[in-house]
Amino acid sequence: MIAYSELHCLSHFSFLRGASSPEELVERACALSYKGLAITDECSLSGIVRAHRAARDRGLHLIVGSEITVREGLKCVVLVNSASGYAELSGLITHGRRVNKGHYDLGVTDIGALADCLVLWCPDASGDRDSLASALARTLGARFWIAGELHKTGIDDHHKRRLQDLSMRLGRPIVACGDVHMHKRGRRALQDTMTAIRLKTAVADAGWSLFPNGERHLRDIPALCTLYPEAWIAQTQVVAEACRFSLEDLCYHYPRQGRSLRHGLGRLIRLTRAGLASRYPQGVPDRVWSLARHELSLIGELSYADYFLTVHDLVGFARDRGILCQGRGSAANSVVCFALGITAVDPARLEVLFERFISRERNEPPDIDIDFEHERREEVIQYLYERYSRERAAMTASVITYRTRSALRDVAKALGFEAAFVDRLTGWLGWWEGIDVLSERLAEHGLDARRPPFRQLIALVRELIGRPRHLSQHTGGMVLSQWPLTRLIPIEQAAMPGRTVLQWDKDDLDALRIMKVDCLGLGMLTALRKAFALMREHRLGPSALWEIPAEDQAVYEMVSAADTVGVFQIESRAQMALLPRLRPRTFYDLVVQIAIVRPGPIQGNMVHPYLRRRQGREAVSYPSREIEAVLGRTLGIPLFQEQVIKLAVVAAGFSPGEADALRRAMGAWKRDGDLQAFKERFLRGMRERGYSEDYANDMYRQIHGFGAYGFPESHAASFALLAYASAWLKCHVPDVYLCALLNSQPLGFYAPSQLIADARRHGVRVLAPDVRFSQAATVLETRPTGRVVRLGLGLVRGLTRKGMTHITQLPTGERSSWRSLAQGVPLSQADGWHLAQGGALDGVCGSRPQALWAGLAAQAPLPLFPDPQEVRIWRRPGSHAGDMAADYRALGFSLRGHPATLARRRLALPTPSIAALGGIRSGAIVTIAGLVISRQRPGSAGGLMFLLLEDETGTANIIVPPGVAQAFRALVLRSALVRVKGVLERTPEKVQHIHAREFAPVPDRWGLAPIGPRF
Repeated sequence: MIAYSELHCLSHFSFLRGASSPEELVERACALSYKGLAITDECSLSGIVRAHRAARDRGLHLIVGSEITVREGLKCVVLVNSASGYAELSGLITHGRRVNKGHYDLGVTDIGALADCLVLWCPDASGDRDSLASALARTLGARFWIAGELHKTGIDDHHKRRLQDLSMRLGRPIVACGDVHMHKRGRRALQDTMTAIRLKTAVADAGWSLFPNGERHLRDIPALCTLYPEAWIAQTQVVAEACRFSLEDLCYHYPRQGRSLRHGLGRLIRLTRAGLASRYPQGVPDRVWSLARHELSLIGELSYADYFLTVHDLVGFARDRGILCQGRGSAANSVVCFALGITAVDPARLEVLFERFISRERNEPPDIDIDFEHERREEVIQYLYERYSRERAAMTASVITYRTRSALRDVAKALGFEAAFVDRLTGWLGWWEGIDVLSERLAEHGLDARRPPFRQLIALVRELIGRPRHLSQHTGGMVLSQWPLTRLIPIEQAAMPGRTVLQWDKDDLDALRIMKVDCLGLGMLTALRKAFALMREHRLGPSALWEIPAEDQAVYEMVSAADTVGVFQIESRAQMALLPRLRPRTFYDLVVQIAIVRPGPIQGNMVHPYLRRRQGREAVSYPSREIEAVLGRTLGIPLFQEQVIKLAVVAAGFSPGEADALRRAMGAWKRDGDLQAFKERFLRGMRERGYSEDYANDMYRQIHGFGAYGFPESHAASFALLAYASAWLKCHVPDVYLCALLNSQPLGFYAPSQLIADARRHGVRVLAPDVRFSQAATVLETRPTGRVVRLGLGLVRGLTRKGMTHITQLPTGERSSWRSLAQGVPLSQADGWHLAQGGALDGVCGSRPQALWAGLAAQAPLPLFPDPQEVRIWRRPGSHAGDMAADYRALGFSLRGHPATLARRRLALPTPSIAALGGIRSGAIVTIAGLVISRQRPGSAGGLMFLLLEDETGTANIIVPPGVAQAFRALVLRSALVRVKGVLERTPEKVQHIHAREFAPVPDRWGLAPIGPRF
């Protein structure tokens, strides 16, 4: 059979050009018996690692390349034939991508400067650039080919003659190419649609920008033989044989932190010893020393010492700058990380498992996650850039893919639907719903999904979902290298100033064993740092994490009562429902509480058995001492990833690395699907060690449901430290904690309105923003009657930073009247309006209507009335309801009252307050009214939706069955203020819910609709 290799092929990582994934292209090439395949995405290597993995698994010869169109209009395909050629191509792409994100700029001289790559020129029909190509051919010599691409367009014979003439004139051979954009012809409609989306037009208006037919797919070899001369096809093998580079040949070196690997390891050992001595001033426990020696031995064997030293340096930089930070995740399984100050989790308090972090069998690089204050994380990232240079440091990429609503919007526009209809169409789908329900939504609005435009729309959206839209940056993954990274991975500009990003994502880096450090932003660390600063300023007690008293029973009483609004990790509806049942009394209880409310333990049916055993309603038994040693702390129930690994080791005979491979396979079960080999080995191993068939199956069922969907114990412990600290602050200094939370927004589960309302219910006095006294941030004021919280001007929506700065820089004494404020601050009319709407000018203008008039006059005094006092126009004072509604629109909350109170009084709604539900028997039918502040629909909840309803007295959890949600869809999804009728259910632990049966609207007579809930 004739041998053929495709040398010009774009995947869908040529964003909105290619219509097939690298894996689909490789699979199709193998099915067609191609000898080789080049993935040549446009000025990109983003899809090459995926193609490499697929080709390696199938035994296909993969050629690395890229399509480049230079500014002079010449289109070339650059192919890699050696390691030096790969470095050259990667550097070329990096050089081209130095311009704005999403674009590149290269010239023909850049192509001509390539010394170790092969170049295929793709001639166009005009011939205008033949002279440029001729010069390029002379420069590159034997590394230059002419790409012959024929697509049955009616001019193939003419184009063939032109190519042959060019070949004669340039003295270079023609090689057959396909300019492939899809793996099969059936993707043509999608490719046309993607082209229209890219060009921001409709398919019907795209004209010559669309391909004339569907021939740009991987064609079978007999069909190619009828199109191309034999010599052209033979040249594909000449080129392919010259391109024997593989990504396996890449050689990555982590930055050296000493003169040699041995020197770096010695330094790490010394730092670990010093750190442990500092951590344990009374003497390092023997178990901890033993673990440290084991870890250091494995770190030395795998040459990871430099990695730990880098992270130690990074944490040291943050602490020198006063930036709170904490390692978490699997790194908290490391005694070395604890000794270096990377994590605060004491290994003496937990069952650490280093193989969860680093494993000889896995042969994968370590991956340390460090949380930094989210407002100051950029300082840490820029430090890495400065220390290692932009050539040796870059952010990891994140591939942004189409989801249902984004795909629906773009496809609908491409098909020519009107913009207003597209908005309505996407609004008909809930945030959780897939494209399969669109037919129902269309029918609900009198439209037939079987009609051609809608049938085509649904089919194309289904194909587009999951395909890449563009590259973004990872939340914090930084890759560092001893040598310039551009030899390994192209780097491009990020949308964010001062950032550069690699073209590979986390999975790509893992596949080629390239190490990264995750510098993540955590809002709670910002809030804690600000809280401790206030504690120092007002001399109120502990001013650092380690100064907070441990095991404070008042804190645990508050937590057990589910009084945890604003508390890190245990503030969600699901956590609050479980807290009164689990009733944490120790730090380890908090670790369990954080870990247990996760999809894994829920899907593995572990929550209720654990609670029954904890409450003494179910006996705890263990079939062996080995099982008891692993599961004793969690009452025989595997709740943590470390326990999954240890169970496989002690109960089924797995090695630690093999056991972690089992855990990873479980995490990929729903995606990749075959655990049969692991299952059989696990069950066989348990049987061989004397465990019953029923127990073995039950244990496998639990950890199968758990897999990677749960927390490692070390991760939960890291978060529990912050959860306890935040709970202590809320319990003992709620005013300080409120200030810190408001000054660290956006943060957590609740909006400022709920945080303020909760603090006021706890006796905190809160004062509204006022230009006379407020700063930009919320502050704590000390008065003779006690401390009060003064809300900051930063909470006023729409107020510009410039306007806020002008006001806060003015001395307080010069803000006491409208005259002095207007003369001292160059406020814009818009800023004056927003301040007036938020009530911040009431104190200097007398009333909100008068403040609105003053705000309108803020920009410049009128020639006839140079004195601002003279432009005052008398207006009737605003109503209480109107002022409250204005507060909600301008601030998102009101200190004057709650909309539910107005509704109950003005509309005579016969509904009890949420607080009054405590006096109503469980099982009764109740009707309440309130503001919807949260909507959730967890994937593990069987279609149930959960609303959080708020009135002036508190919040209520509403459980909405799928049928009720559908029957009252508009109210459930979009209304801000609603009435709910349902069955009140109360558990013995006083946790109560309302199972909704009906919803009814509450007339919006105050203009509250725009406030909406926060999702």
